[in-house]
Amino acid sequence: MTIPSQVLEGTRTPAKAAPPPDTQKEQFTFHFTRISRNTKTGPIPVTTTSANSCPTTCRLKGNGCYAEGGPLALHWRAVSDRRRGGSFHELLRRIRELPRDTLWRHNQAGDLARELATTEPDLIDDVQLTRLAVANRGRRGFTYTHYPPNLHNQLAISAANRLGFAVNLSAETLQQADAYAELRVAPVVVMLPIGQRSSLTTPAGRRVVVCPATISDTDCSRCGLCQRRFRSFVIGFPAHGSGARRIEALLREEGAA
Repeated sequence: MTIPSQVLEGTRTPAKAAPPPDTQKEQFTFHFTRISRNTKTGPIPVTTTSANSCPTTCRLKGNGCYAEGGPLALHWRAVSDRRRGGSFHELLRRIRELPRDTLWRHNQAGDLARELATTEPDLIDDVQLTRLAVANRGRRGFTYTHYPPNLHNQLAISAANRLGFAVNLSAETLQQADAYAELRVAPVVVMLPIGQRSSLTTPAGRRVVVCPATISDTDCSRCGLCQRRFRSFVIGFPAHGSGARRIEALLREEGAA
């Protein structure tokens, strides 16, 4: 699967006009967990962002997204309904309070905040992402995004990575992983079929390392591969969770499983 031409069109960053009245209030809710109890991440800080942050183009919405099932789904729903969590300003404060060199994961559920002051869909709020990356300085934050890598988003993601905050581009197939890697703006991760346990290569010959936490006795706190911003290899995540079978079907549609 390659990147559609319309994704890459245009170099202009849209002008930020005054947002409509219904977007004046805080649109996204952020929850900070100081010590995660997730066995895959290990006891590191993690955040959760309300579901309205997810891009409209994400094909996993209602179609196998692991955060939509299990205990995490209950927590995510509470954050999305604003029964838990707080503002972006509060999130930045919590990040700045982390000790130097702390490894932490942004968005165990949810995605980067969307630009609200435009009618164009699925544009990352580059100002907010830069503020997040600056707050992270001296720490080792990492995250993943399903936002399409149009030129506006490429610039925002590339800037965050240069500032030390690792934003991984999430690909759905090995072919798409090659296309994302060719952009040379960010590290890349990719979905893999259920049960994939050995390393493999993309059609273009890039090495794909299966997430160590899925195949061995380790976790993010002891691994940290996803935080390596300038790595040459792709990290693969076998489909997991209650929606794994639907992800497997999606991969078959794309001829990747």
